[in-house]
Amino acid sequence: ILHLSMSFLDPGDAVLIPNPGYPTYAAAARLAGADVRFYPLTENGDWMPDLGRLESTDLSNVKMMWLNYPHMPTGAAATPELFRQLVAFARRHRILLVNDNPYSFVLNDHPLSLLSTPGAKEVALELNSLSKSHNMAGWRLGCLAGRADYLQAVLRFKSNMDSGMFQPLQAAAARALQLGPDWYRSLNAVYRERRDLAVDLLRKIGCRLREKQVGMFLWAEAPAAWADGYELSDHLLREAAVFLTPGGIFGENGRRYVRLSLCSDHETLREAARRIEALQLTVRSQPTTVAKPGKNQAQW
Repeated sequence: ILHLSMSFLDPGDAVLIPNPGYPTYAAAARLAGADVRFYPLTENGDWMPDLGRLESTDLSNVKMMWLNYPHMPTGAAATPELFRQLVAFARRHRILLVNDNPYSFVLNDHPLSLLSTPGAKEVALELNSLSKSHNMAGWRLGCLAGRADYLQAVLRFKSNMDSGMFQPLQAAAARALQLGPDWYRSLNAVYRERRDLAVDLLRKIGCRLREKQVGMFLWAEAPAAWADGYELSDHLLREAAVFLTPGGIFGENGRRYVRLSLCSDHETLREAARRIEALQLTVRSQPTTVAKPGKNQAQW
């Protein structure tokens, strides 16, 4: 993310970054001296960008737009139509799209690459990672895909910042990439079991969440009785030693929400649910309802 920002941005350039979204996009843009412009994602909009609203703003100095589908933290999945609209938008305004796509194979029945969209290779790059799909977090193994001249621009910067990687890690990655569909089925079977436990945990709190979220987290709205996700998270940590990530750290549009990781094993999730149940939070929680997908979002 930093390599891309340093390779394509100059001081005074602007970058479009999702709110809520991964905080590193903004941090990297600022390190490159660029201006950060957040574009809002909302539940009513199925956590997708409102391109009509963006078109009405001054985009003359916007050089890059970060995407992250499947989206973290909300679990929203992109559609082919959204990607077609984004490619057309980028071509009109000469903006480089970058899709950060590390959750493509986690609880996702329809993996989708931005680069599969007609015309995308002229205006887009895509990141992927073995951290999530192959349980190699911390190994720093991933890829950047796109046009050769775009990749060369990144390599020019990267080669002056670091070089090489421990060869056994490369060998492990090469072997991992040879794994067939059975690997992904077994991985997702574990995540589905964890997701069921996590949904039960969130219901004990009284949170409202959407069905069919994609990726390795669950995104849920805090009950109305709590001021925001921060207050709920602080209370659970203090009273039950259970931590849910407050959604506000991903941007103001996430303030009413909390994020629950599916990286914890089954017993950890069960124990967290037991502790929360013992708090009898229903005194401050409203009955849980599960929101149905919006009309523009078929996959989650």
